[in-house]
Parts: sequence; structure tokens; C-alpha cells
Amino acid sequence: MPRVVAGKFRGIILDAPKGDNTRPTSDKVKEALFSIIQTHVPGSDFVDLFAGTGGIGIEALSRGASSVVLVEKAGQACGVIKTNLNKLRLDEEDDIKLMRASYDAALASLAEEGRKFDIIFMDPPYRFAQKTAEVACHLILEHDLLNDDGLFIVEHSSELPFVTDVMNMKLNRSCAYGLAVLTFFSKYG
Repeated sequence: MPRVVAGKFRGIILDAPKGDNTRPTSDKVKEALFSIIQTHVPGSDFVDLFAGTGGIGIEALSRGASSVVLVEKAGQACGVIKTNLNKLRLDEEDDIKLMRASYDAALASLAEEGRKFDIIFMDPPYRFAQKTAEVACHLILEHDLLNDDGLFIVEHSSELPFVTDVMNMKLNRSCAYGLAVLTFFSKYG
């Protein structure tokens, strides 16, 4: 079961959808991710695309993010996210918002609202990581959704090809943790 690793909700066990349609980010990968971005999280506006359990966004809020948007298309996963938010007594007044939408529709909607973010994290199904990351990157740049010093982070598989030079963003680093790889991008300039 996924859990909150650190911050004000540390140790809280989160529910996860039944079946294998959702693959929550492991605690090891989550700890590595937040170790790398720890100075970027406090006070940040954070988006978790393909939110699954909501664990990454909840972790960001636990560690001091100012606002979090959780984006999830699957109805069962949205139900689990709502359960997890209720368990933590969180709602939109706590600056955490759940959007039931596809990642691309959510990014377009957030752009229409005039939102900009410091961290955009996505953990799509690994087999679709390349395509969805390319589309997300295009939308992020087209709609200017990422602040100038912001990070776009993609979790993908070490067993599947992931081409970074088609992203039209600066590759900062890529770190492998078993099957999971975290790849960090930022805007040029």
C-alpha cells in the first residue's frame, strides 16, 4: 500500500485501486523524486497528471506545496483519490483539486483558467509514456503552463525506449530506480 513518506501527513497509508490498471509510484521512487525536488516543493504550484491514488500530489502538499491539482481520467481511481483526500480531511479549501479528465484536456482547461505551475509531474502507463510526454510537453509550452524555473518530470520504464531530444525542453537529468526512471526537463532560456 502506498503511504505518505514525509511532511505533515507522514506515515498515512493511502488506498489504491484494485487490479493492475493503476501502478502507484513506489515509496523508493517517491523518496528519490522528493529528495531531488525538495527545494522546489515548498510554496509551489504542483500538478500530478495520471494521479492514480493521488499519492504524488498528496506528498507534495504534505511537504509544503501551496496548491496541487490531481488529474485522473479513470473513475475507479478518482473514487480512491476522493477516499484518500477524505482520509486526510482535505478539500479544495486546502488548495488541492481533483480533475476527472484526460491529461491533455486537463492541461487545456488549466490553460484556460490562466494557471501556471512550478512542477508538472506525470506518471502515465509506461507503454504510453513517450507519446503522452510528447503531447504534454507540447501543450505545456504552447499554453505557457510552466513557470520559467519550473520542472516537467516524467516517470517512465527503463525497459522501454524514451527519447528525450524530441521534447523541445532542456533535459536536466534522468535517474533510474529499478524499472522506474525519472526524467527531469525545464524550459530553455
